[in-house]
Amino acid sequence: MPMRPDPTFHASPKLAMEAAQENFAYTLLLSPDFSKPDALAVIDVKQGSPTFSQIVHTVRMTHKGDEFHHFGWNACSSALSPLTGHAFLERRYLIIPGLRSSRIYVVDTKPDPTKATIHKIIEPEEVFKKTGYSRPHTVHCGPEGIYVSTLGGGGKDGTVGPPGIFIMDCETFDILGRWEIDRGPQNLHYDFWWNLPRDYMVTSEWGLPPQFENGIVPEDLLSNKYGHRIHFWDLRARRNVQTIDLGANHQMALEVRPAHDPVREYGFLGVVVDTTNLEGSIWTWWREDGKFHIEKTATIPPEPASLVSAALATSIEATRRQAPSSMPISGWPSWSQSSTLSR
Repeated sequence: MPMRPDPTFHASPKLAMEAAQENFAYTLLLSPDFSKPDALAVIDVKQGSPTFSQIVHTVRMTHKGDEFHHFGWNACSSALSPLTGHAFLERRYLIIPGLRSSRIYVVDTKPDPTKATIHKIIEPEEVFKKTGYSRPHTVHCGPEGIYVSTLGGGGKDGTVGPPGIFIMDCETFDILGRWEIDRGPQNLHYDFWWNLPRDYMVTSEWGLPPQFENGIVPEDLLSNKYGHRIHFWDLRARRNVQTIDLGANHQMALEVRPAHDPVREYGFLGVVVDTTNLEGSIWTWWREDGKFHIEKTATIPPEPASLVSAALATSIEATRRQAPSSMPISGWPSWSQSSTLSR
């Protein structure tokens, strides 16, 4: 462990944006038909490098069918929070959960990202036993350790009990258990973020595994059975303090993003579809006089599927023509769901 805070930790997003540029980016390579294991690609993003924009290393996983989505670091600027005793951690390990398998890979990027290797594998049985959760999805490094959100509860299909968040030790990567002490009415889960100076967390809702693992269930969508609420939590007490229902027609309340300025008490929530008119929407939440509020602040009108498909096909073809010849990797699609950066 270093004796000084990692130089890539910053007290605010503004300071992070003013810092030196990253030299490497990491992105996930998926096998849509599960015929091969998923992989992690390391991309050179250093300006002037002879391999700039090219994949310079690939970490192939050990199992097929993990289905990677989001991933994150073992430590980040949240380690500077006075709520934590981890100010001297090093941003070194990538935590990569398999949504379908519930298996978690820990990849070591030091001392050389172009030689990154698998450091540890946490099997799904350990996740189930220690948390009662399944289908790990989003990873954030934060106070007390590594926070991992899940989309499934217990049981084979992930419907025994509600999903939630669990914590991993940021040095040993042991699973410490569930984060929630009092979840209140929360019984679905998707994304989460927090305001550390104000000591609260915000979480959103999607659906349970049978509602997404084989595609969206049209009957459930039209019956407004997907998530449509946003939850606010006391971060230190791990307690749900307020839940706001957006209205059952606002289906799949997904990505949560707080303001970049950590002293500002507002943020944004993306909602996939309004079942009354097929609009997507962006909502703004804020806290005033101790209470949270939210309102719809932007809408995205629906487009006919044929037009969207044609535009997507054109975009994909243009990307293929412009991409460096070294980008695709045999056996893995070059499309990825999530990426991150490293110096």
